[in-house]
Formats: sequence, C-alpha cells, structure tokens
Amino acid sequence: MNTDASALQLVLAVDPTLVAIVLLSLMVSLSAVLIAAVIGIPLGALIALTRFPGRGMAIVALNALMGLPPVVVGLAVFLLLSRSGPLGSLGMLFTPQAMIVAQAILVTPIVAALARQTIEDLWEEYRDEFAAMNVGPVQRIGTLIWDGRFSLVTALLAGFGRSAAEVGAIIIVGGNIDGFTRTMTTAIALETSKGNLPLAVGLGIVLIAIIIAINALAWWARRTGERYAG
Repeated sequence: MNTDASALQLVLAVDPTLVAIVLLSLMVSLSAVLIAAVIGIPLGALIALTRFPGRGMAIVALNALMGLPPVVVGLAVFLLLSRSGPLGSLGMLFTPQAMIVAQAILVTPIVAALARQTIEDLWEEYRDEFAAMNVGPVQRIGTLIWDGRFSLVTALLAGFGRSAAEVGAIIIVGGNIDGFTRTMTTAIALETSKGNLPLAVGLGIVLIAIIIAINALAWWARRTGERYAG
C-alpha cells in the first residue's frame, strides 16, 4: 500500500494516535487564540480610540510584532520558564501550558493590530454620531466592538491559522513529548525525519483541512459583515 493510501486510511479509520495529536493541537491553538482575544481586542480598541504621545510608534511596533519570529518567541519563553528563569518555579516548561503561552505571544499582536484597524475605521465613521449622543468611552468601545464583530472574528481566525501552523516556538518550549506535547506540526516534522510517512501525511491532510475550514469561515464572516453593513 502506498504512502498516500496508508495516510488516508489512518484518517478515515480515526487512528487514536492521530486523533490525540489533533485534539492537543486544537486545544493549544484555541486556548492561545482565546487569550489573544481577551488581551488583543481591548488593546487594539484602546490604541484606536485614544490619542497619546508616541501613538504612531506604538502602531508601528504593534504591526511589526505581527511578524515575530516563532523561534525567538520560543527561546524567550524557554528562558522565562527554565529552572534558572524568573518563572521557573511554576514548572511549566515542556507542558501544553508553555506552548499556549508561546502561541498566545505570537497571536496577540495579530489580533490587536487587526482589531485596531477595524475599530479605528468604524470610529472614523461613527465619531460624529457618538459625539452628538454623548456616548461614554466604555459604551463607545463596546458598541464599536459589537459593530465590527464579523471583522474581529476574521482577525481571530487569522490568529488561529497562525497558531495552528506554528512549529518553531512550541517545539522549543514543549519538547515534542509523545502523548503529552506533540502537536500536528511537531509530529509531522518528527515522523518525516523517522520515515513514518503515512502518519506524517495523514496529519498533513488534517492540518490542510483545518486551514481550509478556517479560511472558509473567514470568508463567510467577511461576507456576512458586508451584508450587515450594506
């Protein structure tokens, strides 16, 4: 049986090893995106709606952080969580929690930058109406976030896509431990090097399917947002 057929058989047979790796990957990525949403959306809204010295530099820095090298983030988190690091007492290194932290650091700037742009565009559109209605800052932020919810969902999906496809940071802080910290991307790298191509290809098929589903959801969110805006 050739590699592709064996890989497809693993996927269709719901192989337990493959399922465990996929579930861990989804748990880590979704947790990281949730953290990024809690931090990034309010941060993006704050930068979009306030004027302060150095705001332009803050926007430039935020946009630059979207391209953070994963291995650098992994190294920084490793140093923080290692026994000699400031957070070493937490014992998080080589755990799924450490992987979530690393991915959250990578995803948060993406969510924050896209949220800032979305909310700033809406603020320009509704500024006069808010002023006329004397809407307070908190209500203003809540209204703009709700109005831009479909675009913000797209930002979160973009962050999830980055997280799901990431390998450099999580292999450094997670250690790629079988049955504990092995995700789809790290497993693909390992199994390919071992010559276990059916499992590597099977995981690749699942990962591509997830990425396609994410892009389909992002497209749906954009179209839905455009219909509501129209």
